[in-house]
Amino acid sequence: MQLRSILQWHPRPRERVQRLLVLGTLLLLLGTTGRCATDAAASVSSTTTTAANVPAALTPEVAQRELAALRAEVARHDALYHQKAAPEISDFAYDQLKRRLRALEAAWPKLARATPAVSEVGDDRTGLFQTYRHRAPMLSLDKTYAEADLRAFQTRLAKQLGAAALAFVVEPKFDGLAVSVTYERGQLVRAVTRGNGVEGDDITANVLALCRLPRRLRATCDDGTPNPLPERIELRGELFVTFAEFQRLNAEREAAGETPFAHPRNLAAGAIRQRELPREATRALSVAFYGIGACEPASALPLSQQALHAQMRAWGLPGVAQVWTARGADELWAAVQALARARPGFAFPTDGAVIKLDSFAQQREVGESDHAPRWAIAYKFAPERAETLVRGITVQVGRTGMLTPVAELAPVTLGGSTVARATLHNRAELARLDIRPGDFVSVEKAGEIIPAIVGVNRAHRPADSAPYVFPAVCPACRTPVVARAGEAAVRCPNADCPAQLRRRLEHFASKACLALEGFGPATVDALVTSGRVKTLPDLYRLQRNDLTAAGLGGEKTAERLLATIAASRRAELWRFIHGLGVPQVGATSAKALARQHGSLAALAAEWAEKPELAPHRAVIAELLAAGVEPTPPSAANANLAGKTVVLTGTLPSLTRAQATAKIEAAGGKVSGSVSRKTDFVVAGAEPGAKLAQARALGVPVIDEDELLQLLAGE
Repeated sequence: MQLRSILQWHPRPRERVQRLLVLGTLLLLLGTTGRCATDAAASVSSTTTTAANVPAALTPEVAQRELAALRAEVARHDALYHQKAAPEISDFAYDQLKRRLRALEAAWPKLARATPAVSEVGDDRTGLFQTYRHRAPMLSLDKTYAEADLRAFQTRLAKQLGAAALAFVVEPKFDGLAVSVTYERGQLVRAVTRGNGVEGDDITANVLALCRLPRRLRATCDDGTPNPLPERIELRGELFVTFAEFQRLNAEREAAGETPFAHPRNLAAGAIRQRELPREATRALSVAFYGIGACEPASALPLSQQALHAQMRAWGLPGVAQVWTARGADELWAAVQALARARPGFAFPTDGAVIKLDSFAQQREVGESDHAPRWAIAYKFAPERAETLVRGITVQVGRTGMLTPVAELAPVTLGGSTVARATLHNRAELARLDIRPGDFVSVEKAGEIIPAIVGVNRAHRPADSAPYVFPAVCPACRTPVVARAGEAAVRCPNADCPAQLRRRLEHFASKACLALEGFGPATVDALVTSGRVKTLPDLYRLQRNDLTAAGLGGEKTAERLLATIAASRRAELWRFIHGLGVPQVGATSAKALARQHGSLAALAAEWAEKPELAPHRAVIAELLAAGVEPTPPSAANANLAGKTVVLTGTLPSLTRAQATAKIEAAGGKVSGSVSRKTDFVVAGAEPGAKLAQARALGVPVIDEDELLQLLAGE
């Protein structure tokens, strides 16, 4: 490919990124005489950018054009990442873009000064909240993906401080939203985003609603001795969503007919910036503190990073449950590798390790640049990717009519599991990615959970390839599709669409709702195809001959299915409410509505003034007419009322769902993460990192027998 064609600016964002990456690699290759391509590519990972990385033969005109183009592209991705919580490229691709930009700026300093610069810190201010100025700048971190850079970092500090083997602390790099929380005389007064490093959005109300953040610092230690509190202190930390909460909220969204979140970080950042917070998101976020901004008086500061972690625990704050210590470069690299091995057991998303000088005195001596401390660095884990073939693109119709494109892939192993499908989310995302059948694509697991396509290898695209044309009609009922104003989703507006009916019935019969054993996809498909079931209440009108005529086996099978239906007439009220499939009403909201109203009739009456809920009121009326008599919620068992419980490991006799149901029936709440607010952790065989977190925080740990005793009131 000629350099001229590479330099031509492409209208599609992903094409622009790829051309910029190609350009950066060419610049490095051209500027490294006598070195092989592998060496030049390796130099991309270096945190040091110099004029030698860019050829001097590049003309000022081309350099200026590329500086402006790179800065515009980085600024666009900054806005997508920081302000909209909707990144279009991976962290790795973004970091490479910025690295190439810095190399070009170093090679052409005069041009760089003459062109509007891009902030190294970014800017997450949205304009929706009041802003507040940090007392101490909230900086970013220098990043690397290479062991050599980590060793060079240690060597530089050792030389500057005149010590051969410096002491370091290695912490997990949480993948969430940075936050600064201020306490004055032990009282919480403010929570602020990083913003532009100087000032950020005041998100105090949202943090308190979404996160179990202590309102006051503890003034006494566990042994009763005084625990001095600073007059004012800025604590730096990260808001994040645990994997358990991420899965719970995505299950709620899918159950409510909504598109699941793609990544825990996007969920955390998106939730904290909302003016109106969804009921399901209450207490969904966790926080971990790991640093200090301003502190008054300065004498209240701990002496080291390790002492800071201990002080966080003494104050009753959620901190970093597990850290590693090291002296010298070899131990430092071993600690990073140990963290990487432990990473699969973490309950929260991480994307690297943060390495910090332990001594605060040495930190002050080393100082900081205008965007990052010189005494810390982030080692980012390169994402695990695999390239595979897109065999085809199918479009699924959900129970709310939403059309979701899915890439059907040649099976590939990723993260220890086989990936054969990846969602493309919606029509707009599919068009943006420009994925076509026959393409070779790069696949990652977003948030280490959901397979996601992050790039297309256009060099291997067939010559006769044509853009995928999204269907203009529903693939199930041929009704013209529609798109609501302001939504990327495309929907089938036909409420009688057989695909929608199948999904609604599958949801209603699922374990999360009525738990109708035997009513899986095959049974549901037979009932819909035969025309025996056209609405949810039709399930309760089925006769033996309906089931046999639908091809669902003989009389014994029919009797078993009818018995299942009959038993479900008295199912718990919240299961029916959840099964209705009302938008924004998942299992948690359904349980709250059941406690609030006590019956389907009372709920329907409350919805009488809401026209958008009229179809659901009609379904309730038909269910009641068909003889449904839901069991109202029982009074909470005082033994666990108001208690927060965390489950970890495999229990001897109870499944996770059974234990959760028993705890909730007794008035307790099951959380996905451990904090100071956790009342106790129930641990079974092969517990995860939650057990270590509980012990670090002093949270009581019990087994299944002790849980059953509590449930029985013993």
